[in-house]
Amino acid sequence: QLQASGGGLVQAGGSLRLSCGASGISIYEWGWYRQAPGQQRELVATQLSDGTTNYGNSVKGRFTISRDEAKRTAYLQMSSLKPEDTAVYYCYAQQIITMKLYWGQGTLVTVSS
Repeated sequence: QLQASGGGLVQAGGSLRLSCGASGISIYEWGWYRQAPGQQRELVATQLSDGTTNYGNSVKGRFTISRDEAKRTAYLQMSSLKPEDTAVYYCYAQQIITMKLYWGQGTLVTVSS
């Protein structure tokens, strides 16, 4: 029920925006994790329904999470990208009331040096 998109190849210093759309569910919390080859999954950013955000230390000041409630879509704006940001990015959404977690399929971001 989550569809992530927006990944691709970008040069270091560039920008990308990821999108994550939810169908049929109302969302309490959105978030993004990423996993690089041979690495553990890492928190990127989260946002609660009241707008409270949280970012991983490695992306603070460069990435911004946002949401469009009407479209039931979350976004991850990534700027000043670095080669170490290369990873598969996964979005998740936690449903209101049930608190059930949904995961998107992952979208690959590759940053070339």
